[in-house]
Amino acid sequence: MLYDNRDLSELLGTLDLGSSVAEHDNLLEGARVETSAFTDILNDRVDLVPGTKGSGKSALYRIFVDFLPDYLLQARKVVIAHGVQRTGDEVFHAFEKRFKKMDEQDFVNFWCIYFVSLAHEHFVKSERYDTYLRGGEQEIKAFRNACQAAGIPEFRKQRNLKEVLDWAIEVTRVWKPKLSYRPPGDIGQFEVDLFGKVGESAETIRRGKNELPVYAADVRKKLEGILEKVDLSLWLMVDRLDEIFPRRSELETRALRGLLRTLRVFESPEIRIKVFLRDDILEQVIANGKGFTALTHVTARQADTLRWSEEQILAMIVNRCFSARNSDMIRYFEVDTERLGASHQYRQEDFYSIFPPTVHRGEKQSRTLRWIYTHTQDGRGVVTPRDVLELLTRAKQHQQDLFTANPSGQSQYLVNAPAIRYGLIQLSRRKTETYLHAEFPQLWPYIERFRGGKTEYTERALRRLLGSGHREITLDLVSIGLMGVERRKGKAVAYKFPFIYREGLELTQGRASS
Repeated sequence: MLYDNRDLSELLGTLDLGSSVAEHDNLLEGARVETSAFTDILNDRVDLVPGTKGSGKSALYRIFVDFLPDYLLQARKVVIAHGVQRTGDEVFHAFEKRFKKMDEQDFVNFWCIYFVSLAHEHFVKSERYDTYLRGGEQEIKAFRNACQAAGIPEFRKQRNLKEVLDWAIEVTRVWKPKLSYRPPGDIGQFEVDLFGKVGESAETIRRGKNELPVYAADVRKKLEGILEKVDLSLWLMVDRLDEIFPRRSELETRALRGLLRTLRVFESPEIRIKVFLRDDILEQVIANGKGFTALTHVTARQADTLRWSEEQILAMIVNRCFSARNSDMIRYFEVDTERLGASHQYRQEDFYSIFPPTVHRGEKQSRTLRWIYTHTQDGRGVVTPRDVLELLTRAKQHQQDLFTANPSGQSQYLVNAPAIRYGLIQLSRRKTETYLHAEFPQLWPYIERFRGGKTEYTERALRRLLGSGHREITLDLVSIGLMGVERRKGKAVAYKFPFIYREGLELTQGRASS
């Protein structure tokens, strides 16, 4: 069926695909795709959610923080308190000089204080929960007394993130409150540093199999007392950790190792800390040569790394194209939205009512959905919603320009093959700059050496191009998804650049000479 370009241009003008950045995505709730990670969080099976940039971590975070608190409170008796927000990263950066002076144990103390402050500000002091907290006055008083004993001040008015961080760092750095402690048996009394290091038996108390700082254990116990009394649970959720400390720095490693250790400090059925963290950062933090004691305890409640199948990407695309905000699209293509949510085959039919069957001509060409999926994969085979949405948004904009230039013509599809190819070109250029260049400046001089080269390299060719340290550099490039590894009998035989970076680095098809 042919449509007038003028009509298609007007329709494209109304089409809202949302945003590839979760913080600005107005379709996040209405067009969401419920992955296994979503279900695992909802059912409180996981606390640590890893995923590559753009894989949907912030989208998941926003769904729970912005859209589900009322449901979770009423149906699950769960209170949501959230940490780093979309406006919070600049505030953290303001404290960078003070963070640099903190060691890993200081960060354990800092995160403990920070999470206590979130519980206090977002739960205990929040008017939203006044009705639920009735009857728990004694427990609240005990909690506040425990905070005071630990040197955590009580603020009478609501505090913003900067103020909370300010006093949390000061408590960590300056205030070293002690308490008198008389152990079992007649061996006298001595002072215990409330900010003592985890694992030092004279400065910790034992709860089950965990050794915890005295102050943290006491404050946590009192907070649990409130929750038990009023029959609620508390989830403390933290996102955007990749933006608050300098990437791949010692500071970032110390800070996030401290955070992962803090997950154990607050290990409790009543209190959950749920952390959304990039998988490459998690790997870096754990595998930094220092080891990580009790790693199995940290990862026991870890979700599978966020990955999107071709079927899930299809669902995301059609959910957005035919969301309630795009009522003109629903009418124009006569879409049954109930069937859309229930039938994979129907989703395919609706997808191909908008897009052509293939992007390139020829009998053996892959279908358009598969082409989009394979051409947005990075070197590790990861496809993210962010990249797919970026490609489609650029394709939509370009297609509208083409229709405007030829208003009297006709087309069979809303978005045609040339526009899709254009979308990939723009995605590749953007991702090269905003991801490779911006986030990995220490690797960029090596990445630049590939510009204008080939798409495939042997180890010998890499040694010639990168020099004597080529193996370590190559491992880094593979870890960030710049290259994929082709193996035979377990050995690497070739390193290939995925389609998503080829245009951005001006690469041409073929193997580099050795």
